[in-house]
Amino acid sequence: MKVLFIGGTGNISSAVSRLAIASGMDLHLLNRGQRGVEMPGATSLIADINDPGSVAAALRGRRFDAVVNWIAFTQADIRRDYELFKDITGQYIFISSASVYQKPPTTPFITEDTPLANPFWTGYSDRKIECEMLLGDLHRREGFPMAIVRPSLTYDTVFPVALGGWNDFTIVDRMRRGQKIVVHGDGTSLWTCTHSEDFAKGFIGLLGNAQAAGHAFHITSDEVLSWDQIYQTIAQAAGTAADIVHVPSDFIARMEPWQKGNLHGDKAHSAIFDNAKIKRFVPGFQAAIPFRTGIRRTIEWFEEKPERMRIVEANNALIDRILERYEAVFNTL
Repeated sequence: MKVLFIGGTGNISSAVSRLAIASGMDLHLLNRGQRGVEMPGATSLIADINDPGSVAAALRGRRFDAVVNWIAFTQADIRRDYELFKDITGQYIFISSASVYQKPPTTPFITEDTPLANPFWTGYSDRKIECEMLLGDLHRREGFPMAIVRPSLTYDTVFPVALGGWNDFTIVDRMRRGQKIVVHGDGTSLWTCTHSEDFAKGFIGLLGNAQAAGHAFHITSDEVLSWDQIYQTIAQAAGTAADIVHVPSDFIARMEPWQKGNLHGDKAHSAIFDNAKIKRFVPGFQAAIPFRTGIRRTIEWFEEKPERMRIVEANNALIDRILERYEAVFNTL
């Protein structure tokens, strides 16, 4: 199977790329060639996806069984991809986001039929929804063989936390230094963290799957943890403890309005994903990496190279600012 990934070397897509190659797929990666990330076994195509002329030149004479765009965010991206790939691929997969599901939810149990509506995360979730709507129209009107995949909080080379970091080592550094960390709400809302290698197993089963045309899927672990458990498990894997301070999401978003999308539009709500659909389309799919195991591997990956263990002072400042303001208010009660 000949597959093209636009991107393919990120936190989620790297694991998918590695598994695609290990599965014997002829994988091509299209990117600008500026990051210096190598993927042994893949063919590299150098072009800027935002320059359709250069992409058309790089793809001239090529045809693919599947094309996956890991970095599309707007309807303009979808229209561009439609024109580029409609005649040269048997499948097009758009990477959306589980944050497109209705917020606030009417139930914590999420299926692919959950309505799409997120008025809180403007500029991200709303644009992903618009992309999905356009792709649905192209599938119905033009027969475009699209499928949609909605990752939730998926990790490997990042820390799946709501506050305190992402692709840096700040949250672990704070924990090891005995500093307080902020957990939104009361820490009891439920969430799912999925290791990229587990996600990859479900995703690979969709590549070239003609039955997936016109469908949307989320691919997550079946393990459900509270946010307190997520932070505590990270601390345990780091050989320390988590000094947690619970701060209401409303308080955080009032202080830091840009957090409204991250919290009210996503992580402030319990989310329990029903993976029955991906298991029907990819028989045998089962997430197998528990969070306690996967997050140890993440910490080990950061510690392999000192340059990966970046401390982002802006993340420290954010947590300290929230703590200072909240504790000042709390102490007056």
